[in-house]
Formats: sequence, structure tokens, C-alpha cells
Amino acid sequence: MNKNTEKPSPEAKALSLFLMAFKSSNPNYKEKSKRMNRIWGLVAKDEMSKEDYMEEVQATLTSYGGYSEVVEKTVRHYIKKSGEWTLKGDDKYCLDAQEVADRVLNKK
Repeated sequence: MNKNTEKPSPEAKALSLFLMAFKSSNPNYKEKSKRMNRIWGLVAKDEMSKEDYMEEVQATLTSYGGYSEVVEKTVRHYIKKSGEWTLKGDDKYCLDAQEVADRVLNKK
């Protein structure tokens, strides 16, 4: 069994963190999170193409308002919950999320 260890795309990361943030408050998000994790498992075992997975990620993101909307909702959720945004990094998702966090925190 081959193990796919490459980093997730910004879109996949955004969707994963969004579903993780909201799965306790909405059973639909919990089910979607389980489904996406199952699909990623198939990709990791080379039983599904990464392109098919990314199509599913894009379709799911679109159903939740798109990448930017998902990032915004996720950042706002964690700031409301903890009062801060702590995820740091230099990948596209982290930079986009930090930009949203800076904007939200400067409004307070």
C-alpha cells in the first residue's frame, strides 16, 4: 500500500478545518467530514485519483459558498470561540486565513 503524504491543497485544508469547526453543531457537517476523510483515505491508498477528490472538494466548497466564504466562516468561528486566531504558516490557506483574522480582530 502506497501512502500519499503530500500536503493538502488550500481548498482541501479550508474544507477540512471548516467541517471540523462546525461538525459538533450540525450533524450534516459531521457526516460530510466523515465522507471527505473516507474519500481522502481512498486517495492515500491509490484507490481514487487526486483529481476526483479535488472535484469533490470543489463541489463541496461551492455548496458552502466557496473557498473565501468557508475561510471567513471558519476564522470567525474560532475567533468567536477562543478570542484569537492561532493557526500560523506560510501556505496559501494560512495566509488567507490570517488576512481574514486581522480584519476581524481589528474591527473589535
